[in-house]
Amino acid sequence: MIRMNGDEEVREMRNAETVLNIIHERGKHGLPLEDIYRQLYNPHLYMRAYEHLRTNKGGLTPGVTGETVDGMSFEKVQKIIEVIRHERYRWTPTKRVYIPKRNGKLRPLGLPTWTDKLLQEDIRQILEVYYEPQFSRNSHGFRPNRGCHTALDTVKQTWIGTRWFIEGDISQCFDRIDHDVLMTILREKLHDNRFLRLVENMLKAGYMEEWRWKATYSGSPQGGVISPILSNIYLDRLDQYAERELLPQYNKGDRRAQNREYYRVQNALYRARDRGDHQTVHELTLRRRTIPEGDPNDPDFRRLKYIRYADDFLLGFIGPKAEAEEIKEKLRTFLRDMLKLELSDDKTLITHAKTEAARFLGYEIRNLQSNDHIDRQNRRNVNGKVGLFVPGGVVERKCAERMSKGKTGHRTELINDSDYSIVMQYQTEYRGLVQYYQLAQNVATMHRYHYVMRVSLLKTLALKHKTSAIAMVRKYHATTETEHGPMKCLQVVVSRGEEKPPLVARFGGIPLRRKKTAILQDVHWRFHPNSTDLLDRMLADKCEVCGAEGNCEVHHIRKLANIRKEGRQDKPEWMQRMIALRRKTLVVCKACHNTIHAGKPYEMQNGKITGEPGTRKRVRPVRGRGSGKGR
Repeated sequence: MIRMNGDEEVREMRNAETVLNIIHERGKHGLPLEDIYRQLYNPHLYMRAYEHLRTNKGGLTPGVTGETVDGMSFEKVQKIIEVIRHERYRWTPTKRVYIPKRNGKLRPLGLPTWTDKLLQEDIRQILEVYYEPQFSRNSHGFRPNRGCHTALDTVKQTWIGTRWFIEGDISQCFDRIDHDVLMTILREKLHDNRFLRLVENMLKAGYMEEWRWKATYSGSPQGGVISPILSNIYLDRLDQYAERELLPQYNKGDRRAQNREYYRVQNALYRARDRGDHQTVHELTLRRRTIPEGDPNDPDFRRLKYIRYADDFLLGFIGPKAEAEEIKEKLRTFLRDMLKLELSDDKTLITHAKTEAARFLGYEIRNLQSNDHIDRQNRRNVNGKVGLFVPGGVVERKCAERMSKGKTGHRTELINDSDYSIVMQYQTEYRGLVQYYQLAQNVATMHRYHYVMRVSLLKTLALKHKTSAIAMVRKYHATTETEHGPMKCLQVVVSRGEEKPPLVARFGGIPLRRKKTAILQDVHWRFHPNSTDLLDRMLADKCEVCGAEGNCEVHHIRKLANIRKEGRQDKPEWMQRMIALRRKTLVVCKACHNTIHAGKPYEMQNGKITGEPGTRKRVRPVRGRGSGKGR
């Protein structure tokens, strides 16, 4: 088993980070990458992967084998490295589950085992640091420091004057990724057959559905750790086609030709001003505002913009609709012939920017037109700009989730939680929706959603305490400071003594005002060794319950609240330790870990674990075939 002291630990961390930085530099200069497979021997690469995955809720979701993040240890890493070193690693089929989509259909998800997730995360780290500098700036999905808001902000800031929106959606993109095409793309830059063979075997591992194995001839399972980076590598060919062929072909002309009608009216306005005819000046000024300065039908002026988020992409075009239809067909042909993908007929639309609204990433996007908005220089400062809006059905649909028979209702499933937890739950749901739509110009329509959520929260608290909603308002009413001044809210404060600051849960206090720039950013890929103490505890390899050294594992739980609510008065030592540490992880030896999972209360006697007599449950044999009876 791997045992490292402090100096060796730091050296391993530096080696892993140095390797990834070297790979990043080669990717920045577009140089091919060789000898990748040997990087999978680095044990700290797996610890980086573990640190990234352990906080995900899916870490405790079992795959086909039932293995989860619980029980993670250096010994497990050593076994994976040993199998990888001798090229004997075999991928386990993913567990196929289905989740409902908004349109009533089902979306298939693949759930890998924990060991496969760990190795996939190692491969993802290598691929991401190498390909990230080479990806297009117009790609915003599943990338560091990019997201939905950065894509929407780019459309709002740079797509001025767009006449047509071409909404693109690839039908079943993840499920139809062609393995041969993907491997051909990877072989162009990755010159390591062992590494490529490992990736190809992962793609062809198959999946289990109702305990029957089925082969995968195409696609990368949604839900897999590595699927997003593989889809970006695959669809980068679409980005290159749009930027290198479509954009140069449909971008021409420095500026629009002058509109003669506009300058004819302007010259008449100047002459009326010289004569002192104020009535005519006013009439001509209003008329000039209704006429575009440039020729909207200039045949020598075209503009095409492109942006993509995962398998959704959007193009903004200035030109006739016939050419917009031509661009759509070229995209369809390229996807079908080069990437073996198909555009969705239902979602791939051509929308007139001024009279209709396009849908992209949950927003409505349209070209703004208003002759009444004039700046200090007497110029129209709205016409041609792109506006982002909350779609009409979003607020109604979210409000309907908290209503029953036309009235706002309570949530019975939360009444056993503390007031602090209930308020935090409501605030999390409310804040998530509001902050996502804070780029919209009509974000103030969320007032209706705020009202419904607030009433539902008060009714839930009233039901819990068997009182009225008015009493809950009087009890938790508060005021909080925001960047736009004080705002009323509901606030629960939990005191934790004089040494620690109190816990505060607050509902509301979010100004429903538009943000002019992107507000969401992903975490950068770089890893900071001092960001967590879990690795230090693992490297110590000492049981935090009995003090035994060697062969330690990490016990994981989903929520600390689950063990805090434990009804028994004499909580076991491991529960008390986790509550004291305020951690969802506990480093324990195998004996303690087995005792924890067996559900046996135990106490320490002379440094040894002794279980209470009679706590082991008797397992009755299953009657029927092979049980001794009924043969």
